[in-house]
Amino acid sequence: MAKQILYQLLPRLWGNGRFSAVDPAFLGYLRDTLRVDTVWYTGVIRHATRKADSLCHPSKVVKGEAGSPYAITDYYDVNPYLADDPAHRMEEFEALIARTHEAGLRCIIDFVPNHVAREYEGTMTPAPERPLGADDDPTEHWKPENDFYYYPGEALHLPVEADGYAEFPARASGNSFTPYPSENDWYETVRINYCDFPTPTWEKMREIVRFWARKGVDGFRCDMVEMVPPAFMQWLIATVKQEFPQLQFIAEVYETGKYASYVGGVGFDLLYDKSGLYDRLRAITEGTESARSISWNWQMLGPLQPHMLNFLENHDEQRIASDFFAGSPARGYAALAVSLLLNDAPFMLYFGQEIGERGMDNEPFSGVNGRTSIFDWWTVASLERLGKWIHSAHRGGLTRPEREVLSHYRALLELSRRPAFASGKTFDLCYCQDGAFNPDRDFAFLRSDGKEVWVVAAHFDEAPATLTLRIPEEAGRFLGVSLPGEVRLEAVPPFDAAIRQIL
Repeated sequence: MAKQILYQLLPRLWGNGRFSAVDPAFLGYLRDTLRVDTVWYTGVIRHATRKADSLCHPSKVVKGEAGSPYAITDYYDVNPYLADDPAHRMEEFEALIARTHEAGLRCIIDFVPNHVAREYEGTMTPAPERPLGADDDPTEHWKPENDFYYYPGEALHLPVEADGYAEFPARASGNSFTPYPSENDWYETVRINYCDFPTPTWEKMREIVRFWARKGVDGFRCDMVEMVPPAFMQWLIATVKQEFPQLQFIAEVYETGKYASYVGGVGFDLLYDKSGLYDRLRAITEGTESARSISWNWQMLGPLQPHMLNFLENHDEQRIASDFFAGSPARGYAALAVSLLLNDAPFMLYFGQEIGERGMDNEPFSGVNGRTSIFDWWTVASLERLGKWIHSAHRGGLTRPEREVLSHYRALLELSRRPAFASGKTFDLCYCQDGAFNPDRDFAFLRSDGKEVWVVAAHFDEAPATLTLRIPEEAGRFLGVSLPGEVRLEAVPPFDAAIRQIL
């Protein structure tokens, strides 16, 4: 079984920004060059924007001009701006799903259970379903039958100008229970009201998931699930999987102490390991933490490791090559080798990561912050070059440094498909090393499927190193193979990894 490789794509920033730009050539690149098997289409479901079109008025409470993909205005619609013909936008999205499947890939989209846009409309809600909030009693702060939380007698006080938008009574924002959300809050959203027992809101949210599953979506990346009752998510996953058993549910979670409950109790297939491996690798790369913490995280996860989703970039995090993180893609190679090869966990790429996109553009709303903005209409130059490279049959477009980064990623992604890395055992070598091996800046491990054995040595330091790794007898017994007593790795580059097959 091959390791699952996911690719997060914001269609708004790819090609001409339409569903049609995700064409067979691009999907073939994901499948054949990067060995991707699952595409996460971010920002598909209709969300608040300042863009006026023939189908709607622009939203008034928006971050940036393009708005956040996580401020949804209609859970049963897709963004008109993503369609060549907005009147047929749903058919165009269904065609995208079909193209994705024809390329042999799976597709997932976001499910945002905690909040929706302040100006949620739900006009495309199919009968007999009712839009969120349509039947609420705003005279009650909290009522089990209400979809939102209200502040009777109090008006909403936004921290920004909102084109005369007024809300009375105020509703609780996505992350703050107050009529006075701050500029740092999710003030453009309203929080959905859940109880610890089934309510009409539970049914409405389940029907939303079923709607997209019936269209052929293969799974959901579930946003901020720690902010909704676990009982609801457990019920949702269990009941939906009775009808769609192959659906994959991925949870954005941050409390490592709750990992086991979200897998074994709630029933998620995968969890973000942001607060675990990602945070460790970033801190080690930046020189603020010891490489020993990789072992600590690995031991803490134990049998949960196949349920983690490893990554080094996503829309929330700063780009590896940005000035705010590593400063160059090459300084992230050691972290890449560990995140991709240490365990059986699936691995996720963020579009442009594989060519070293830096996220250093000065976008109107986001500014220079090391991220690719999800709030702005924008053109990313490196992604334009990648598109040209793909559509010119790899004959032009990318710069030489970008091609070198892509070559490095491609080699490691191909390696990750081997049984030793996709489903084999891991043996941590760090505890038994001495000599030039620095346990604060070096990390080494074995991977094996019982037939072949690979050694990986990640070097998180400014100078190259020559490492002689001791292989203890218990490693061979654990892996069920005969191994040499040591392996010498010459001149491991700075912030890179040496990888060698030793059996």
